[in-house]
Amino acid sequence: MSDRMSKLWKSAPWLVLPMVAAVAFTVGTCLSAPPTDPSEGHAGHDHGPGAGHGEEDAAIWTCAMHPQVQADGPGECPFCGMNLIPMNTSSAPDTVTLSERARVLSRIRTARVEFAGATGERRLLGEVTPDESTRREVTAWIGGRIERLHVDVTGAEIRRGQVIATLYSPEVYAAHQDLLVAKAQTARLSGGTTTARRAAEATLTASRQRLRLLGIPEGDLTRMENATTPGRTVRIRSPFGGTVLERTATEGSYVQTGAVLYRLADLDRLWVQLDAYESDLPLLAEGQRVRFSVDGLPGEHLEGHIRFVDPVVDPVRRTARVRVEVDSQEGRLLPGMFVEARVEVDRGGTETPLVIPASAPLFTGRRSVVYVEVVGMDSPTYAPRSVRLGPRSGDVYPVISGLAEGERVVVEGAFAIDADLQIRGGNAMMARADDRTRGDALAESLPSAFRESLTPVVHAYLDLAAALAADDLAKANLKGAEMRDAASAFEPNGPADAAEAWAPLRLSLIDAGTHIEEAPSFDIARRAFERASIAAISVMETFGNPTGSPVRRAHCPMAFDFAGADWVQRGEHIDNAYFGDEMRTCGSIRTTYEPLGEVGARDAADTDTERRSGTGGRAPGMASRMTRPATMQTRTETGTRTGTG
Repeated sequence: MSDRMSKLWKSAPWLVLPMVAAVAFTVGTCLSAPPTDPSEGHAGHDHGPGAGHGEEDAAIWTCAMHPQVQADGPGECPFCGMNLIPMNTSSAPDTVTLSERARVLSRIRTARVEFAGATGERRLLGEVTPDESTRREVTAWIGGRIERLHVDVTGAEIRRGQVIATLYSPEVYAAHQDLLVAKAQTARLSGGTTTARRAAEATLTASRQRLRLLGIPEGDLTRMENATTPGRTVRIRSPFGGTVLERTATEGSYVQTGAVLYRLADLDRLWVQLDAYESDLPLLAEGQRVRFSVDGLPGEHLEGHIRFVDPVVDPVRRTARVRVEVDSQEGRLLPGMFVEARVEVDRGGTETPLVIPASAPLFTGRRSVVYVEVVGMDSPTYAPRSVRLGPRSGDVYPVISGLAEGERVVVEGAFAIDADLQIRGGNAMMARADDRTRGDALAESLPSAFRESLTPVVHAYLDLAAALAADDLAKANLKGAEMRDAASAFEPNGPADAAEAWAPLRLSLIDAGTHIEEAPSFDIARRAFERASIAAISVMETFGNPTGSPVRRAHCPMAFDFAGADWVQRGEHIDNAYFGDEMRTCGSIRTTYEPLGEVGARDAADTDTERRSGTGGRAPGMASRMTRPATMQTRTETGTRTGTG
């Protein structure tokens, strides 16, 4: 241990331990490489001191703790003072070869690139509603004043024929009095002439029929006929049974004939109303099986079948309703519950894309990188490859270009492979130029009016993220509505490619905003926010950042039971929208989206600042190699983690 390291160990041992661990990792990586034949390459070489370690042959020297530092010869790291070590350049510069043991320890797992199956799933969101065919309205057959309500709460169960209100009606009072008079007249004329007797009986029959037409049932009619004086009130009975969804009657109020007193529905049978986008409609049909879950029944997965697909698309939400009929699960499934459903679909003759798991790609800015397993090698070998991906669909990304069917991509452990490649100075994710074909060319061709019109959409989303991070549900509801309205109002007036790219993002933002506006809880709001975040990230990567200030893509690995989720935020410090105050600083910043037109200026400024700072304390030849990697790390901030998440 050098004198510098000895002093550092005595004064601050906690700084030395990570350095020692990093050196041990680097040495272990070198030792894990496949052994080479010692007899190869010996002829014609002068083996001086240190040649066995490859120091004299090394073209590049680096720091184990700061791999962006690269020098032409030995020296000390300007950041931590550690001695530089030679890079291992014996293998291909753009591949990583691991021993079998290193592969197992790094938990590397791969998956095959393949076409999406002929059958699959579509994820739809919706809510539980009453069965419209069971909706009923209890109305007043007569006008009058409500003396008493026997059912005065919403949600009460009503039986058919149950007395629901007592009503004072002058019309019933007069009809009852006429009935008693007609009955007395019939009794007096019972011994009279046939004509007089028939006239009295006809009058009595007419009086009875009048009361029947006023809604008086036979039982009450018999009671009224046997009374000695006309009654002031009449009992109103419900002709239907069900649950009270709405009560419009109030004691003491006057009602007109035909006025609605209660609205009922039978909640033993319910509808699950799902929102389907236009692109989903060709894949949906009556009879398809649907699996769904609700937050109110945790851990339970319910099933049903599609009974109806609405033939009309909502002009604002751009969705059509898909109906699933289910039972109420003994009253545990309630109207208004938020539903997340998966529908089994048959793609039939439609073209199926190549897909990769959502955990495979590494993102930096508008560029996507995957690590592909190299075939025909004696040891596990992986190479990075830039790919173009479509919008995320569930747990997969469709592949536009860069991969072929049958190749295997790394789905777990890609960051470990990329870190090893970066240490060796290879063409790692951080060292690659940004993907100019994916979004820059389109973003640079957009008119200024397009960017200005897109800005309210992005600001509404960023405000929504801040509200969820602050645990402000009321504000989140409001911002969800603003995001929906802004996305609905934005009509792109740019190139055809821009309009085509915007269409699916618009639908996602409208749908998510609608559900967030109506969300009664944070769980429901944050589930919909994840869908909005996927769309917002696509907006940034396709059209660029129109806000005028840098925004950052963040990742929370613990969201949704450790499935992980991303979002976009304004600040440079983590403000977790998925957990709020519970774990507000948990997560990592993955990417910084610079404002449109300022990325190049930012690069130039960073490079110029580093050039003016000189090379004091650096090894000879170090400045030219460390400038660009340092700039890239400053802008992308990949792997920067804060908090405890």
